[in-house]
Amino acid sequence: MNLDEIRDNPGARKKRMRVGRGIGSGKGKTAGRGVKGQKARTGVAVKGFEGGQMPLHRRLPKRGFNNIFALDFNEVSLGRIQTAIDAGKLDAGQPITVTALVAAGVLRRAKDGVRVLGTGEIKAGVTLEVAYATASATAAVEQAGGKVIVTAPPTAATDAV
Repeated sequence: MNLDEIRDNPGARKKRMRVGRGIGSGKGKTAGRGVKGQKARTGVAVKGFEGGQMPLHRRLPKRGFNNIFALDFNEVSLGRIQTAIDAGKLDAGQPITVTALVAAGVLRRAKDGVRVLGTGEIKAGVTLEVAYATASATAAVEQAGGKVIVTAPPTAATDAV
């Protein structure tokens, strides 16, 4: 077998039907669209239309809303930070910030800040400068000999808790 003998299997590639090319083609005149009516015309998009009946998406109740002011945080676990320190990507002696985490490849991009979660185990005494940290994460870092500096201002919701 040579390279010039390579072919597709018979029937693997099917040619597109050219519509509207005369009665003899079998797809002439109306080109498979039937006769008249809205869907025989061009530019038709009848997605949710139910023949004048109230469409399902308008019959069902709506709930909630999308808060355009909500901040989008990166979430990082203590275990992930410890893995990066063990691999030599993060320096435990320097404060760990968003930019340090992005440079180390722990985060893909800096969003509105970092939220540290308490899952995993941290052995190094590190200084974390983050927007938020869970109570378990703060306790684990302080137990390991480090400290957590929360840069985000406390909101009314966190004050009440």
